[in-house]
Amino acid sequence: MYFSWMRDIQDWCISRQLWWGHRIPAWYDNDGNVYVGRTEDEVRQENKLGTDVALRQDEDVLDTWFSSALWTFSTLGWPENTDALRQFHPTSVMVSGFDIIFFWIARMIMMTMHFIKDENGKPQVPFKTVYMTGLIRDDEGQKMSKSKGNVIDPLDMVDGITLPELLEKRTGNMMQPQLAEKIRKRTEKQFPNGIEPHGTDALRFTLAALASTGRDINWDMKRLEGYRNFCNKLWNASRFVLMNTEDQDCGFNGGEMVLSLADRWILAEFNHTVKAYREALDNFRFDIAAGILYEFTWNQFCDWYLELTKPVMNGGSEAELRGTRHTLVTVLEGLLRLAHPIIPFITETIWQRVKAICGITADTIMLQPFPQYDASQVDDAALADTEWLKQAIVAVRNIRAEMNIAPGKPLELLLRGCSKEAERRVNDNRSFLLNLARLESITVLPADDKGPVSVTKIIDGAELLIPMAGLINKEDELARLAKEVAKIEGEIGRIESKLSNEGFVARAPEAVIAKEREKLEGYAEAKAKLIEQQAVIAAL
Repeated sequence: MYFSWMRDIQDWCISRQLWWGHRIPAWYDNDGNVYVGRTEDEVRQENKLGTDVALRQDEDVLDTWFSSALWTFSTLGWPENTDALRQFHPTSVMVSGFDIIFFWIARMIMMTMHFIKDENGKPQVPFKTVYMTGLIRDDEGQKMSKSKGNVIDPLDMVDGITLPELLEKRTGNMMQPQLAEKIRKRTEKQFPNGIEPHGTDALRFTLAALASTGRDINWDMKRLEGYRNFCNKLWNASRFVLMNTEDQDCGFNGGEMVLSLADRWILAEFNHTVKAYREALDNFRFDIAAGILYEFTWNQFCDWYLELTKPVMNGGSEAELRGTRHTLVTVLEGLLRLAHPIIPFITETIWQRVKAICGITADTIMLQPFPQYDASQVDDAALADTEWLKQAIVAVRNIRAEMNIAPGKPLELLLRGCSKEAERRVNDNRSFLLNLARLESITVLPADDKGPVSVTKIIDGAELLIPMAGLINKEDELARLAKEVAKIEGEIGRIESKLSNEGFVARAPEAVIAKEREKLEGYAEAKAKLIEQQAVIAAL
């Protein structure tokens, strides 16, 4: 199709009868003669026309696509052979919607190949790569339009808007005022309190996360809220780092540094993240890049690493403190550079405080190099040991949650059937386990020791046991679980009844039906877990 467009170029009427656009640069005299030039003065001068000759400029404007087809070179000083034209043409990447491939992309290629030649007279192309975006639709997959009243102004998501202002924006100056009441009701249902401010970075992150190649986006305000929370998470994590590193010895001026297991682990994770992130960007998979950034920032850096630093920060040696402070601020500074293309405002603001700690004198993060993968910082042993440690901590936390044990109650942890590797990991990382799993003691049992009545979990190379004596009342807990099961069964019955109703299925939007089915699956999983817990407690 593309080559057909290029070969079989058709006649094109480029005049439009619109109020806006570039006026056609043609003038007419009273005898029907036509003059073309940049300005009326230029026309008169080149054609030796005196003031006695009346000229009238064509009232039509150029087709928008004709004007924009010249964009890649007309913005760089063409028709003069400027330095900017030589340096920046052709453009590297052109971003466009798939719906205007012919109207814009193909016509830019036509125009550029006609007007721009290299030193050998060979036609140039306007760009090397075209990145096609999908259309942003509403939450039900409908195209946004004024008549449907489903348009969301990006600035309203950034700055927020009250419900009265939103209603006025959606129903004012309508071509079909009879639709106003329907739009009003829909808007009041969807945004009963208007739209809260989410900030520019949250909106940018949401767009990146949803930007799967060429796929239309069904806009989801919940995703926007989630990525606003992500920005807040990064902000709060940065405050923790700054609180523990500003005006402290972070090892940038020398001094012995000892890196903990957690320090070596996060450096390895960060470099894996840099490598995967750069690959995603190189392949224009901004959705994957956003997911990689989210996973590292929220789950690895914030939820795990910051917690794992606390045992060192609360009782480490000077060399250990120096090593952990250095790692904290170094990884944060690299993370800010990594995230900057997607969330530029919050990263610049935080970086302005971080740079002084790192001894950086540059004025802005925009002029800093993008992070590079460093294989020398990937410690495979630290990765393996920390993953085991996380397994153990999560297992204890799951037992605590499943058995309804208070989060702050210290627990006794027993390990049975430990491999030599698992026993080494316990001994090397006892302080991490005690602090993050909130344990009062850790005991390694012989493989044949039955131990007390306990709830157990299997992890790599060991069986974890949490003795239940004094922690729960068996009868009360079974009664509580029975009530939970009954409640969930009621919800399952309600949803199954709704989904078996042919009228509901026929009338409800697909998104609503999918949401109900998703709820049903969630309730079924929750019920299965509760029944499993009942069996465990009944066996105690």
